[in-house]
Amino acid sequence: MTSQIINVVGAGIFGLWQAYRLANDGFQVRLYEKSAQPFANSSSRLAGAMLAPFCEAEASEQHLIPHALQSLELWRASPFALVENGTLIVAPPRDGAELTAFAKRTLGHQRIEQNDIEKLEPDLADRFVHGLYYNQEAHLAPRPVLQDILDHFIDLGGQAYFGHEGERPEADYEIDTRGMGAKQSLNQLRPVRGEMAVVEAKELHFSRPIRLLHPRNPCYIVPWPNNQYMIGATVIESDDEGPVCVRSGLELLGAAFTVHPGFGEAKILELSAGTRPSFPDNIPKIIAEGSSIMVNGAYRHGFLLAPLLAADVSSYIREGDRQGAFFQ
Repeated sequence: MTSQIINVVGAGIFGLWQAYRLANDGFQVRLYEKSAQPFANSSSRLAGAMLAPFCEAEASEQHLIPHALQSLELWRASPFALVENGTLIVAPPRDGAELTAFAKRTLGHQRIEQNDIEKLEPDLADRFVHGLYYNQEAHLAPRPVLQDILDHFIDLGGQAYFGHEGERPEADYEIDTRGMGAKQSLNQLRPVRGEMAVVEAKELHFSRPIRLLHPRNPCYIVPWPNNQYMIGATVIESDDEGPVCVRSGLELLGAAFTVHPGFGEAKILELSAGTRPSFPDNIPKIIAEGSSIMVNGAYRHGFLLAPLLAADVSSYIREGDRQGAFFQ
């Protein structure tokens, strides 16, 4: 183990991966989080945690794909369990143009027909005629994975301090991953609001994320353990941290009902909203000035890119290497 000590501030997905990777690489790491209860105030707990490098390229730069695929391989090499069943994209017949447009903006898919959709997801039999299947993508259940990363970090000898505010002991490096908490130092950061629902649907059995394309009310549905499904979609330019509004809640649940009417009998377990930190180009950044390092701007890419950002920071600390794609 190296004698260098590193403070990581913020215990969302960025901070956890930084702490875990550096501890795994032999550094002495201390993790500090303002909230007393792990993950209680982290936007990461509201994430879909879809590791979808091809689908996400539809709303971001195509040049991110190689880096996102590299990060996905780091997830696969980690001890954290992935569900590798790909991603299924569907659209109602009247919205077939949405499917065609999505296909043109993305790579890594195969066009599939009704019989193929039924083989992938039997519960969708006779519901959709055409679809896109991205077989290289994966997903996670975010909340158990956050805890799993924290547990592995502690097992590696890392120290975690929750409910910590104020001064921290000196360290050789300090890594700030506080998201919007770092707004005072990163004036380009802007909040992007997302709203989500968690439902329990015991009669449905989906095995992969399903994205419904719709010109007004798109959504994604991510299967979680225990017959639970996370339903999300909204991306709103707002700093509002308040509860889900009625219209957004109706749109989310209505879109899920469009995917399958079985969601009409589901139990609503949670309706939550939060903001995600984003730079103007919606691409995360590493800002390193000597021993001070900031990792921020997750946008919709937090879970997907966290392992690669952590690897790049570790290389910078060990070798002074700034070759990673996200260094500013």
